[in-house]
Amino acid sequence: MTAPALILVAEGSAEPHVTQVVHALRKLMQELRPSLSISVAFTDPGGPNASQVVAALAGRGVDEVVLVPLDITHAVSPPEPFLDVIRQVRRAYPGVRSCLARPIGPACELLSILDLRLREALSLAHTRELDALVLLAPDNGDPRGAALLARRARQWRAHHKLPVQLAFGNQPGHGIATAITTLRGQGRRLIAVGSFYLAADHQFTEQAEYAVSHGAIAVGPPIGADERLLDLAMARYSVSALELLDTAPDEATATSEALIVSV
Repeated sequence: MTAPALILVAEGSAEPHVTQVVHALRKLMQELRPSLSISVAFTDPGGPNASQVVAALAGRGVDEVVLVPLDITHAVSPPEPFLDVIRQVRRAYPGVRSCLARPIGPACELLSILDLRLREALSLAHTRELDALVLLAPDNGDPRGAALLARRARQWRAHHKLPVQLAFGNQPGHGIATAITTLRGQGRRLIAVGSFYLAADHQFTEQAEYAVSHGAIAVGPPIGADERLLDLAMARYSVSALELLDTAPDEATATSEALIVSV
């Protein structure tokens, strides 16, 4: 039996750095899983969007697809644009059984990538000394994602034995400037920023500039096309694919809806 096709879904199709990272992830995943059909779709206009991708797959005889959101702050329920994607696919292609997997979420494994990226940034800044860190994320995700981000900050603090502030790019009151100002108010001066971003989109670039202007000595680049991210995406796909394969056609919709909200 042929495995369901995998579609990596991301936001930001108008952001060249985002599209480069997503396509690089797909290429790397395809090399690692040559027998699996792997495609890329975007929630933003400019595409290709998921309906276009599913249309091409259906034309090749594919009748089962799993969409995996490349979202690293939401842990259970993906943002509304991703939910819109699965609704559109089901309306346009009712003959194709489809489901939306859980987002990747703020997995613990991603902290290792942040450390690697931050070491690179510190090397470029010709410094190895730090007395504080900021964990910068694009948003605080869903409730479970927010709890996990807070846990990751605590784990990062324990690992480096340094104070850590969380900052969210979409929340001015919890943005990078506030986080750095708080740390400087505690007497910290050698502050570096770890970037919990998939790619260097417009928001990340803006936040990185704010960080430097407020005294950060280094800002780590985003996670990018790292193989460990693919392991997480594959895990999400595998769970959803098994549920889809084990479900009768007339039960597929109910099952896939459950997958969106299951923990």
